[in-house]
Amino acid sequence: MAKGRKSAKAREKETDWQERVVQIRRVTKVVKGGKKLSFRAIVVVGNERGQVGVGVGKAADVIGAVKKGVADGKKHLVEVPLTKNNSIPHPATGAGGGAKVMMRPAAPGTGVIAGGAVRTVLELAGVKNVLAKQLGSDNPLNNARAAVEALAALRTFSEVAEERGIPIENLYA
Repeated sequence: MAKGRKSAKAREKETDWQERVVQIRRVTKVVKGGKKLSFRAIVVVGNERGQVGVGVGKAADVIGAVKKGVADGKKHLVEVPLTKNNSIPHPATGAGGGAKVMMRPAAPGTGVIAGGAVRTVLELAGVKNVLAKQLGSDNPLNNARAAVEALAALRTFSEVAEERGIPIENLYA
C-alpha cells in the first residue's frame, strides 16, 4: 500500500460522517496592541443513523475553525434511539443556556418540522418525522445544544421496561 493512502474501510468510515456549519462568526479580542480577530464556527456532526454531536471551534481562519468544530462535535456525540418510522419514541424537551427545545414524534410522511439549528441537528441524527419548536432564545449554539440534550434524554420502551424490572408487554397495560 502506498505511503499516506488509507484503506477503503478507513475511507468509508470517515465519509460516514456528515458535517454542517450552522454559524460562522467573526469574534474579536481586545489586547494591548489593538483588536485580535478570530472566527468561531458552530458545526453539527452526524451519521444519519442515530449519532449526532454539536461542536464549536475557534481559529484565526474559517477553515481552521470549522476543522476544530468538527473535532469537537465528534467528541460530544450522543446516541439517538429511532423508531421504525424514523421518528423519536416519545416527546422530549431540552434546555441549553436561555434556549428551550420541545420535540414530539410525528406520523410517517410528516418530515422534519423544525427551524434553524434544531432542524440541522435532527436531520444529521437521522430523524425523518418529528415536530420541534424552539422556545426562548434564538441563539443557534444554545438551540443546537438544547436539541442534543433533548435527544440524549430519549429512552426506548425496552430501556424503560428494564429499569422498572418488568417485561415490555406490561408497559402498555
